Amino acid sequence: MIQSILICTPSGKSAVPFDKSQKNKTEIDISKFLSPKINSFDIVIRFSQPIIEFRNHDYQWVNCNSDRIANEFCPKIIKLKDGTLVQANRNIGIWEVNKKLKTVLLWRFNPECASSLTSYIKDQNEVTIQSANQNFNWKQNLAILFSEKNAIEFSRSKIPFTAIACFTDHCDFDTPENLKIQRDFFKRNNVKITKGFFLNHFSKRSDNASFENDAEELSLWQNDGHELAYHSLSQSLKTIPDSFDDFYNFNAPFSGLCTWIDHGFQPYNFSLFKNEKINEQDYEVNLITKNIKILWNYIDSGKATVGVINQLNTKQFTLSSFLKGNKGLRFSKQLQLMTKNMMFHFYGDQELILKYKSIAGNFKKVFHQKDKSKFYALLKDGFGLISSIVSVLAFWNSNKNTPYKLAKYSPILFKHTIFEKEFYIFQTLKIDNFEKALCQLNIDSLIKEKGVFVAHTYFSVPMKYHKGRLFYSKNEINFIVEKNFNYLGLKVLNNEIWNPTLKELVGYWSGFEDILLDVDELGNIVVKNETNIVYRKVL
Repeated sequence: MIQSILICTPSGKSAVPFDKSQKNKTEIDISKFLSPKINSFDIVIRFSQPIIEFRNHDYQWVNCNSDRIANEFCPKIIKLKDGTLVQANRNIGIWEVNKKLKTVLLWRFNPECASSLTSYIKDQNEVTIQSANQNFNWKQNLAILFSEKNAIEFSRSKIPFTAIACFTDHCDFDTPENLKIQRDFFKRNNVKITKGFFLNHFSKRSDNASFENDAEELSLWQNDGHELAYHSLSQSLKTIPDSFDDFYNFNAPFSGLCTWIDHGFQPYNFSLFKNEKINEQDYEVNLITKNIKILWNYIDSGKATVGVINQLNTKQFTLSSFLKGNKGLRFSKQLQLMTKNMMFHFYGDQELILKYKSIAGNFKKVFHQKDKSKFYALLKDGFGLISSIVSVLAFWNSNKNTPYKLAKYSPILFKHTIFEKEFYIFQTLKIDNFEKALCQLNIDSLIKEKGVFVAHTYFSVPMKYHKGRLFYSKNEINFIVEKNFNYLGLKVLNNEIWNPTLKELVGYWSGFEDILLDVDELGNIVVKNETNIVYRKVL
């Protein structure tokens, strides 16, 4: 079945020896090809016959006339021309098949953009995107399994083979008053969320909610089944010494807190601490001491709209899908949203993003504040941005369906080593228009595809320019958003969608790491190491 196996590392390519006499299993011992310095590698497996079908993210068979990718939490199952089922013995890494090379399977580990982190490590807080540090010191060899009888696929959801809707919320605009309104809203709509909170009441807004002042209300969120997560420690910035004094000396207000969502430019943020030359070991020890195990990578796969909701479906994370999802908006708004989407997601280039932010800021100063001194800077950055837009439009047919580079591998959850210990890192889908993002069409699509989203939200945002926000006014809920959440809640009650908190999702998905399959004497692929993950046979 297998003609050759190569391992590709930054230092070059090497042939991997394997036992051709084994009919149903080919072990791949790569330990001698790896070193502690290697943080990414590919295994190139060439078969003697073409791959004709690929088990997709929606648990359906698809052909290989398009490029196919299976991330950490998707089936790693293919079918060869003679009908043989081929499966990985472990559900780790990424499987990739190129439509032009149908006899080749790539088994990839930490390729570029598959597990990305935001780091503010340059002067003036410029952003860099880095790959996670990953551990490849496995006790069990990798293997390719062959069977004419079956394969086995694993459910991403605790409710077998259903969709997943997970919300993480940033508390920037929470007040004691709107916290209660939000909590009542979620309770009557049967939805749970991971609610960020500020531990300390240090804010430019006197009515900003915090655990220091609003512990009683936030405790009620816990009682309702929500997860509370640190959104840094305070809303506003303190001095650098005071900030780190808070970080190293704070105590968890209750047990079970394990999720940290970066807020703004707090110097102790996971995305920012290296900029302050903080020792990685000291930083890691403090996180472990505080029981923090789950961190946000400060990256969105894209922005949700009609037709853009499933983080596993990379076809949704394209300029074409985003354009279709915003039909009906006035032309100027569509242009603004598309331009921002090009810079932030299609290009994902930090220089262009900075130009976009500069243009947005200077536009307000020139045309709203009548500050003519910013006109030259606006013009200069504008010309730079226009050339990038024209480059996309000039080759629109090839660019429009190209997946965003930070969404290509669906990096929803992965592990990263800060110094010696591993932490779970999650990537989000930006949802700020709940009318479009959670419309019935999207929810039905998510259910049909058995899809997943981990939302990055601001439920209490009050600004009127945020179309489709939860609050129409200070105390009034948007009735269209209420209708959408009511529909979502019904699907949750009917077990068509699993609605975990982030902590619950990570707790379940961590079981994927321990999956181990083998082939028995009769040629059946079997589960050798039972985990908490639900599974079923594929014929």
